[in-house]
Amino acid sequence: MPQPSDANIHGDVFGGWIMAQVDIAGSIPATRRAAGRVATVAVNSFTFKQPVFVGDLLSFYAEIVKVGNTSITISVEVYAERQRLELEVVKVTEAILTYVATDDQRKRRPLPPV
Repeated sequence: MPQPSDANIHGDVFGGWIMAQVDIAGSIPATRRAAGRVATVAVNSFTFKQPVFVGDLLSFYAEIVKVGNTSITISVEVYAERQRLELEVVKVTEAILTYVATDDQRKRRPLPPV
């Protein structure tokens, strides 16, 4: 749930804050598939479909859409639950990010077999 410090004076949440949360959400399935450390190497697409407001309850849904030798591409969708006069749930953001598996020296490494 974004706080007032995450928004401008009008209560609109900063896009950068949303992007950071999307990156965290996308890294979870990437880390699990890589069985270890990953680094974000690309934001393939990022669309803000609706504004996010202070007080919205956000839900992030991330899934693997492609796996390479060292990379994992993740789709993330974000929904906002708004408690205005009536409960409203809207899709606010969608993004595609690519992560690469890295070793302890932060160099690319092959993904383990499934």
